[in-house]
Amino acid sequence: MTRKAPADDFDDSGLDVTKPKTWAAGVPGVTAALRQSYAQMGAARTALTLLRVNQKQGFDCPGCAWPEGDHRHIAEFCENGAKAVAEEATTRRVTREFFARHTVAELAGRSDHWLGQQGRLTEPMVKRAGSEHYEPIGWDEAIGLLASELTALGSPDEAVFYTSGRTSNEAAFAYQLFARAFGTNNMPDCSNMCHESSGSALSETIGIGKGSVLLEDLYQADLIFVVGQNPGTNHPRMLSALERAKKEGARIVAVNPLPEAGLMRFKNPQRPSGVTGKGTVLADRFLQIRLNGDLALFQALNRLLLESDAPGALDEEFLDAHAHGFAAFREHVLALDWDDVLEATGLTRGEIAATLGDVLAAKKIIVCWAMGLTQHRNSVPTIREIVNFLLLRGNIGRPGAGVCPVRGHSNVQGDRTMGIWEKPKPAFLDALAAEFGFEPPREHGLDTVDAIRAMRDGRARLFLGMGGNFVRATPDSAVTEAALRGCRLTAQVSTKLNRSHAVTGELALILPTLGRTELDVQASGPQFVSVEDSMGMVHASRGRLAPASEHLLSEVSIVCRLAKAALPGSAIGWDAMERDYDVIRDHVSRVVPGFAGYNARVREPGGFTLPHAPRDERRFPTATGKANLTVNELEVLRVPEGRLLLQTVRSHDQYNTTIYGLDDRYRGVKAGRRVVFVNPADLSALGVADGATVDLVSEWSDGTERRAPAFRVVSYPTARGCAAAYFPETNVLVPLDSTAEVSNTPTSKSVVVRLEPA
Repeated sequence: MTRKAPADDFDDSGLDVTKPKTWAAGVPGVTAALRQSYAQMGAARTALTLLRVNQKQGFDCPGCAWPEGDHRHIAEFCENGAKAVAEEATTRRVTREFFARHTVAELAGRSDHWLGQQGRLTEPMVKRAGSEHYEPIGWDEAIGLLASELTALGSPDEAVFYTSGRTSNEAAFAYQLFARAFGTNNMPDCSNMCHESSGSALSETIGIGKGSVLLEDLYQADLIFVVGQNPGTNHPRMLSALERAKKEGARIVAVNPLPEAGLMRFKNPQRPSGVTGKGTVLADRFLQIRLNGDLALFQALNRLLLESDAPGALDEEFLDAHAHGFAAFREHVLALDWDDVLEATGLTRGEIAATLGDVLAAKKIIVCWAMGLTQHRNSVPTIREIVNFLLLRGNIGRPGAGVCPVRGHSNVQGDRTMGIWEKPKPAFLDALAAEFGFEPPREHGLDTVDAIRAMRDGRARLFLGMGGNFVRATPDSAVTEAALRGCRLTAQVSTKLNRSHAVTGELALILPTLGRTELDVQASGPQFVSVEDSMGMVHASRGRLAPASEHLLSEVSIVCRLAKAALPGSAIGWDAMERDYDVIRDHVSRVVPGFAGYNARVREPGGFTLPHAPRDERRFPTATGKANLTVNELEVLRVPEGRLLLQTVRSHDQYNTTIYGLDDRYRGVKAGRRVVFVNPADLSALGVADGATVDLVSEWSDGTERRAPAFRVVSYPTARGCAAAYFPETNVLVPLDSTAEVSNTPTSKSVVVRLEPA
């Protein structure tokens, strides 16, 4: 039976903490997925919907971007994927009566979980200047209002066009086309806050800002590093791939400040041994590294490789033929200070030497990583050093080896491929100009952090969000909210209610859109969209459910109708693109490299693989024409006495900013979210008791106090000197100006905090 949306809000009054788990998934994972699905969808709708997730003729999971293999299980989804589908395919509805009952200020005071549990948005809504409520508005009027506000701006660069990673390839291409036809490259996206550091480092070193491995490579690898990543919660289907890799003989090294259950032992619920047995031990070695110590670890491994006299320690043939910068790299790494390495990592020389043994015994090595690497000041140098590590032994451009940045949102990589980027390459703009007959802007636009600064300073006055929850995905919450409230208009294209609808400009619009699970019918008939997974596979997604409301439009329709209204003299065929998405894909095939024959190839079962020169040809399209070994300075992040280094993390009951529930089963947290995990030795040194209530106060050079109040202290086996707490509750602690070098990504994994009694 489905359950109604909650009337009362949630709090931590029932918070309970027990011992963390030492294994992931199994029967509890299945039970949790079905319980959530039944509550949101009911039994019949659950069966109808979940059996289509990630199937070749079904729809792409709106959760993570982990790829599917050629062979699909009947249940090709994980616990959190089922929760994501249930949230979208829920039978709960947010109607005009709901908005009449609740003021915007009241909604702003509600929890993220309560807002998300109210259900699907059903019709366009407007908050007019001076009003305390949203009220209904027709689509024509809503589009007209947004278009008139856009055209009234003093410059196109006063508009910000944000994109979430759930946006399809077709909608993303149309969206970037509209923004550039309007006259700006202000296209921040969620990648700015997650894997921008990966793209920056990989583009410089191997010539393409994407991973170089396919799913099959994991099954051929001898050694897999999983660094700064918690696949058990964030990419659960990856556990099945790691299980198979282990069966094929791979060793796995987990590098993380937190001991994560999913990398200890996996009970695959699709196997009898995962239901009744002990499951599979995944990590052969666990390196409990200090936050921000990964650069030091890989530099130490690289020095040991350079000093090793083991046969084949270096792939000299590969280095001579394909690498640039070896001499400068070698000189720098051989001068590495071991005292700095041990301080930065918190590891022993014995642990690092043993890991070198794993490396020397392996011919084919893959390094996987996620946000634990990308959200530090030195994230780009860290990832460059990982590339150095792989290049030394020729581990890019051969089966079973390579770089594997594991993307979070389901089409964040595809959106970037389609042109959602504030710094487009000249070749892309040239192709766009040739295809559509206009000159796109060439000046770089605003990324996420710079967009917040521009809105804060009054240089940007209109914000349009294509999906996502910008307010809760971004750093320095108080600054971000004030920036949005200073806008003339904020508009959100959304499926569900979230806090970004309650933090508004003078005018605000809610533009409700179709979800992945829903049938999309346009003038030419039923449509499908496409996405690109974390490994460069492009495939179709076909929704089948009846839309949540007759008043919903697809993302493509919203973009095309807005473009027609805001650009009345445009010669671009917006009507044709809205009528038939094949038209969009034909345009893409002539603009974006690798998409020739897009319409035919995407209709093949399983789709197609995009070309990747380093992987496919050992050709590196960099400035030097070779893979670049780089020199990366090691700066040990030293925290003042009495302070801790905090990382923000997800609970097991959330995906990005969407809070499915209040439990974190693997870490032993139930019915609450305001917890901070601290090593027991650090608690003793600080004189803070397990179970105490504290305020988290971050410290930054600007002297501004950033405080997250009333967190329950949890004694937890994290690395010494390090702490962890959930986002988005702790985004308030991350200074807007504390960003990664080169990528400008917020440093959400390197926040210096002190604990104060609440």
